[in-house]
Amino acid sequence: MAASVEVSDRPLKIVAGADSFGEVLKDAMVAHLRSLGIEVEDLGTTSYYCAGEEVGRRVSAAASSGSDTHETRGLLACGTGVGVAIFANKFPGVYAATCLTVAEARNTRSINNCNVLALSGMATDRESAVDIVTAWLNTPFKSPCPASDNEPWNPEISTFFDNSLAEMAKIGEKDNEKKQNQQSICSLCCLAGNRQLNPIDIMPGCSMKIVKESPTSAIVRFEAGSVEPAHHHTFGHDLVVLKGKKSVWNLSKKERYDLSSGDYLFTPAGDVHRVKYYEETEFFITWEGGWDIFLDEDLEAAKKALEEELRVNGLA
Repeated sequence: MAASVEVSDRPLKIVAGADSFGEVLKDAMVAHLRSLGIEVEDLGTTSYYCAGEEVGRRVSAAASSGSDTHETRGLLACGTGVGVAIFANKFPGVYAATCLTVAEARNTRSINNCNVLALSGMATDRESAVDIVTAWLNTPFKSPCPASDNEPWNPEISTFFDNSLAEMAKIGEKDNEKKQNQQSICSLCCLAGNRQLNPIDIMPGCSMKIVKESPTSAIVRFEAGSVEPAHHHTFGHDLVVLKGKKSVWNLSKKERYDLSSGDYLFTPAGDVHRVKYYEETEFFITWEGGWDIFLDEDLEAAKKALEEELRVNGLA
């Protein structure tokens, strides 16, 4: 015989669902709960993942609302009771457990504060299910249970239970915050911010971090006022300015390019070019092969050439 049900003073609502393998048992438990005067929202019979998902969503929403006036739990059934519990547990604040015995129902209420009970329609008969549901309804969180030899939990374990619920509620928060932050930051800027750049002796004011080699990708930073003397590379390269402002003179083609944040430039292999940085500038650059550099003038010659260029164009 099933024990009598002693629900708490707080009104209880149960959201129920099942797949075709758990339909008969779920219907029997819904009728039983309603006969006890417990409010039940029966979502009917769907696939096991839809049943678990929808009950999990409803219980999660109720848990997040933090209502002090009523409690919402979930009841699920499928062939084994496992699949529906897995899907329900995808939602924050849901602690679903599959129970095949009364002892398991008491243990999971006491230890895990289980708020979604999953039953096996293939392994559990109606009378056994009533006993399991009764134990699940009557057992408060942290109460004596078979796992504690039916004795009160000691203070250390009781504190652990309290802390475990708080810690479980935080699972995923950092990942969600990181994801939200990354949505507002382009991947290249994020890459630049999280990598240490190393000085390049051949180019004063320059630091660089090779991200990938041959074909090569790198993040490059130049200090404001820096100058790259005329030089060329064995391979052509593409670059995108992440921040800052610079001018590139392609001496081979006698062309000038003024670049700022978001601008792109391709320089063909072998083209001799000189660069001036007006403010601290960072850019992402890729070479078609390995990285190399061949200077075609020294730094002082480059500075004099740029001064003359800017003077002639009224920009000095």
